[in-house]
Amino acid sequence: MSNSSSDTESSIFAVSEDLVAHAPLRSAGITTIDFDGLLLPPLKLHEDLKNGCGGMLWPAGMVLSKYLLRNHRESLRGKEIVELGAGGGLVGLAVALGCTTTTILHITDQIPMYALMQQNISLNNLTTNVSASIYDWGTSPPSTIPSQPDILLAADCVYFEPAFPLLQKTLQDLIGENTVCYFCFKRRRRADLGFMKTARKLFDVKEVEDDVDREVWSREKIFLYRITKKKA
Repeated sequence: MSNSSSDTESSIFAVSEDLVAHAPLRSAGITTIDFDGLLLPPLKLHEDLKNGCGGMLWPAGMVLSKYLLRNHRESLRGKEIVELGAGGGLVGLAVALGCTTTTILHITDQIPMYALMQQNISLNNLTTNVSASIYDWGTSPPSTIPSQPDILLAADCVYFEPAFPLLQKTLQDLIGENTVCYFCFKRRRRADLGFMKTARKLFDVKEVEDDVDREVWSREKIFLYRITKKKA
């Protein structure tokens, strides 16, 4: 996992017609991730940037995966789980491999990431446990996923300002009375905090404080929130 310079980030997060930013190409390959020993055997993730920056590992996905593996390994039994902006599927696949889940886990992203999600599901022998779906933020949720899941996962989805209203609309569509959304992102520009300012008007937003690594990832400008529906 690498830290990009501001110039590189500018190219990664350039405007594109389908809201999938394109990153500079690097060699595709398989990365093995054990999340500092929390996941054995480890996750295998094929990284490929040819269809956009979602095809690589990003820091908030690592933070959220480790948090769930450490703190929610046994508490997800029977829960309907959906991941937004999954890219290659890092968080959802880590949960499917390392946490006790008893329902199909759904990972979602736009069309350019669909083949990569499918590839990584197969790579980890999770074809009976995980399903990939195409989901464009701001549109109606696909019929293939739960309409208001118990658990909603989103890592590094705050990266492209024109998509912020679409993501907020999607969160409004999916966060029901009993939904808990774990929302993690790395702040790269001032507008990212503006996203959370709007989110606090729409939802009940609380910082996650029970992660032993909190001090570490906070220094890297990574934020982890627990988002639920506002109570009437």
